[in-house]
Amino acid sequence: MTTADFIDGEVEQLELKAYTEQAYLNYSMYVILDRALPHIGDGLKPVQRRIIYAMSELGLKASAKHKKSARTVGDVIGKFHPHGDSACYEAMVLMAQKFSYRYPVVDGQGNWGSSDDPKSFAAMRYTESKLTAFADTLLSELGLGTVSWQPNFDGTLQEPKTLPARLPTILLNGGSGIAVGMATDIPPHNLTEVANALVCLLENPKASLDEVCRWLPAPDFPTEAEIITSKTDIKHFYETGRGTLKMRATWIQDESDIIITALPHQVSGAKILEQIAEQMNKKKLPWVSDLRDESDHENPTRLVLVPRNPKMDTQPLMQHLCATTDLEKSIRINFNMVGMDGRPQVKHLLQILLEWLDYRVLTVRNRLSYQLDKVNRRVHILEGLMIAFLNIDEVIEIIRQEDSPKEALMTAFGLSQEQANAILDLKLRQLAKLEEQKITAEKEALGEERNFLEKTLSSERRLKTLIKKEIIADAKAHGDERQSPLVERSEAQAMKEADWIAADPVTVVLSQAGWIRAAKGHDLAVEKLQYKAGDEFLASVYTQSNQTIRVIDSQGRSYSLPVYGLPSARGYGEPLSGRLNIPSGARLITIMEGTDDEWVFFGNTLGYGFVSTFKELATKNKSGKAIVNIPEGAELLLPQKIAHLEQATLALATEEGRLICIPMSQLPVLSKGKGNKLIQLASGDKDCVVDAVVLMEQEGLNIYSGKRCKQLSYRDLEHYRSERGRRGNKLPRGFQKVDYLDVDVK
Repeated sequence: MTTADFIDGEVEQLELKAYTEQAYLNYSMYVILDRALPHIGDGLKPVQRRIIYAMSELGLKASAKHKKSARTVGDVIGKFHPHGDSACYEAMVLMAQKFSYRYPVVDGQGNWGSSDDPKSFAAMRYTESKLTAFADTLLSELGLGTVSWQPNFDGTLQEPKTLPARLPTILLNGGSGIAVGMATDIPPHNLTEVANALVCLLENPKASLDEVCRWLPAPDFPTEAEIITSKTDIKHFYETGRGTLKMRATWIQDESDIIITALPHQVSGAKILEQIAEQMNKKKLPWVSDLRDESDHENPTRLVLVPRNPKMDTQPLMQHLCATTDLEKSIRINFNMVGMDGRPQVKHLLQILLEWLDYRVLTVRNRLSYQLDKVNRRVHILEGLMIAFLNIDEVIEIIRQEDSPKEALMTAFGLSQEQANAILDLKLRQLAKLEEQKITAEKEALGEERNFLEKTLSSERRLKTLIKKEIIADAKAHGDERQSPLVERSEAQAMKEADWIAADPVTVVLSQAGWIRAAKGHDLAVEKLQYKAGDEFLASVYTQSNQTIRVIDSQGRSYSLPVYGLPSARGYGEPLSGRLNIPSGARLITIMEGTDDEWVFFGNTLGYGFVSTFKELATKNKSGKAIVNIPEGAELLLPQKIAHLEQATLALATEEGRLICIPMSQLPVLSKGKGNKLIQLASGDKDCVVDAVVLMEQEGLNIYSGKRCKQLSYRDLEHYRSERGRRGNKLPRGFQKVDYLDVDVK
């Protein structure tokens, strides 16, 4: 399949694949270079540059009156940027927001948004704007031959390719953007610190990153929230151009109240309140009794937390909130920009500063060359005027007598065309003696200026000295103190639910139908509890209110269930199906409690088993965690805790009336699986493990068969002790149909 273009009357055939690849490549480069990434020279994207230039053309300098923003947007999209007015206005708003830009370029009147909702600004027909004094650092040298120009989109006007920035705005205000296949996230910096770093490099171009970081230690955001990233990590992203930065909100304590006074960059106070309120509603923040927003014009950020206990230590609470809300935020760093070669690249800090200094040297050299040309032209004109004053009578005679006085003057006195035109443009009053003296004085002054310009242009050292003085002057005029303090802190840790719940004794009861409830204390008479019709007791466990128990189902899955929040034992409780996603066909068989390092036995009726730790049973998934692989035709035996693995014995009874006692140390330790064969069953499908029980040293065994019970002492069990995988020995007659086993605690 092909497509065709008409070129000079001929048809050019292209493969569709080649055409689409080239078209997409062109589009990608357009988005990267002309929309998304800022230029290292002036730190601006094309739309921002066009807004600033259009405002300067409208005369909206810092000393002018404000004009409707719609007027500016109209000029921008009509003359230079043929895109949507809303996108253009949004870019303009961003440059006016003090909470978004470290050094705003646009001075706005009206509603320009708030830190809670940066996009809540009024429509452009309601707001007014002009440039700030800082914008002068971008525009003051624009008409001095400093930068290249290009035609606008329709070729009717000229616009600057870049603005002659006197300071590296790329670092001062930073920027973010998403292009095709790449993005940029440049943080803002403090003007005074950046200026000091530039002076350091001007004095010593081979300065190391460590030397530069003494003057420029970290980014500086338009917020008083703390930068808590370590100096090592900051240096790393300055070295590589990529990394992350952590900011943390600041707060003070006013009597018992906690007042949050500053939030991380681009974090909304309304979102913080929403996040904290959500935790309060879910009863996951029991320390806080009230939450208020007292922010106003004088205090843009004032969020008040009222602790439930006025005497509580607020530090753990704020650490928890920093870890679970945007009170602590990671900011992505990606120094991706369009360089002086016109190509996008991720640059490290030294590369950015040195490349911008090259841009500044080029700009100042162009400015001085332009000024030198202007001085030379003026001196040339003044020399012609002096010739006229020295030969005034002859000049007047030529003008009165000649039909072509310009050519006659040029021939008579060897004047250039510009000099002859200047003489002919003289007014009679300028022929006075005083004017001659003024010309002489002006010529002398211009001579001194020309001498300064020529010396500066011919000396690299003088040129850098001039640049250094100008940077220092601009820093003095526009610089300020750092807003974001540097405080190295460890990463905030969220408190576990157990940390804020009292460790009260609790008895948890589970019924056959899967209903669960909890009662305070360990003296609950489980047998006296009431159950729903057709339901009965299954299992109970003594634990504490700040613990998490494990629920085991018949398919070998484990579920974690916090004790805190379980329904009271005064009623029937509630079904676990509302808290856990239990598979269809599975039934609950027990509940367990324990510490992470305690052992648990798992086995099945086909004689396989293993031990695992209580820690392995933990999961945050409501659907549980598969622990035991149960073969087809087998059932899970009741899991049992083991106090001391080396001292424990596992007793197993089979359908065929055999009993085996195995040292628990012979069982494999697994996190999950089927385990190893514990007992050799009789051939056929009838034989299986009826029950298994864990015995400790000196403990005996009770064997129940019907209404009868056989007690085997610790010594009696010696007859049944064997290695894992053997058949075991026959039980006494009358007890070969085992119903279940139990530990004889006597």
